[in-house]
Amino acid sequence: MKAQSEKVKASSQLRIGFDGKRAANNLTGLGNYSRSLIEQLANQFPENQYYVYTPKIKPNIRKYSLFSKENVKLELPPKNSTSPIWRSVGVVLQLMRDKITLFHGLSHEIPFGLKENGIKSIVTIHDLIFLIKPHYYKFFDRIIYKYKSKYACNHADQIIAISEQTKKDVVHFYQINPTKIDVIYQSCNDQFKKLLGENEKEFIRKKYHLPKKYLLNVGTIEVRKNLLLIIKALPFIEQSYPLVVIGKETSYKNLVKKEIEKLSLHTRVIFLHDVPFSDLPAIYQSASVFILPSRYEGFGIPIIEALYGNVPVIATTGSCLEEAGGPDSLYVSPDDEESLANAVNKVLCDEDLQQKMKRVGMEYVQRFNNEVISKRLMECYLKTIST
Repeated sequence: MKAQSEKVKASSQLRIGFDGKRAANNLTGLGNYSRSLIEQLANQFPENQYYVYTPKIKPNIRKYSLFSKENVKLELPPKNSTSPIWRSVGVVLQLMRDKITLFHGLSHEIPFGLKENGIKSIVTIHDLIFLIKPHYYKFFDRIIYKYKSKYACNHADQIIAISEQTKKDVVHFYQINPTKIDVIYQSCNDQFKKLLGENEKEFIRKKYHLPKKYLLNVGTIEVRKNLLLIIKALPFIEQSYPLVVIGKETSYKNLVKKEIEKLSLHTRVIFLHDVPFSDLPAIYQSASVFILPSRYEGFGIPIIEALYGNVPVIATTGSCLEEAGGPDSLYVSPDDEESLANAVNKVLCDEDLQQKMKRVGMEYVQRFNNEVISKRLMECYLKTIST
């Protein structure tokens, strides 16, 4: 450990470039991941310069603290550039001009021609769900995602997978040598890591007219996220616990609504819309149980958001959710509503089990702390540069 620590400290004056399209434009998901990763590196290793390359900037994006740091610089294309071409090819000229030591593609792709121009690179692969569950994606989207991710995996000097499951998928589908892949988990926003007082939670519950006891599900309302499993299990779950659902809606919600109507669950399902990010921690921490019934995930950030909030977690088997939730969360088949109902009732009826899941879950989730992940990232960067 001492040797690794000294190696990380030796990282003075690196010039690291990032694909910043999502960091500068997406307000959730990969945008949060990208901003958090870069900001933690900038905080822990301030001696380096961090360049964020983006074809455009969303209005008000500069309000994020990341973009006010002296060692972080937003880089835009020349005015006469075509954005997609610049991001895939033209950006290489700017990387050379800025004397970038290492380029990190934060989501499945890297520009063409990095290796030919002497620029080391890393790509993060979040998942290959478009290959594993292709029916969830449009045909042309699948073709583009596969082309970009396969090129990146073959041409990057190193690959970061966000879970052991994703690493296995990359090895299987792209025949990549496992030694080229480092598993480095994700963290979540620091707002979820602060346990709130009862007054703060009560304020948010009143704001959204929430009861004191409820089950919680957070995630896009789409087929893959499998909200229907909870709806079908709900009639068999302790009646005094409604389900609160937060997530972007898709056409899949129509199926969910039909099932709610069929089972007469109108009073037991609460959909929240347009919830500010700052209100989410209190909603999580007021929940009795958090449920993520997804059929496939690359990792499962909502699970660690719940664990940091001291909330018992129940998730599904079949992908990597056990990696996010740890051995003391509960897991059921994504097709078995009876098992889900039994698991939820088991937690709700057993105070000792609840307390154990909270305590052990909080211990487990510390492996996803920003400091741990940033050190792993820097070690990966230094290894890549030196080989």
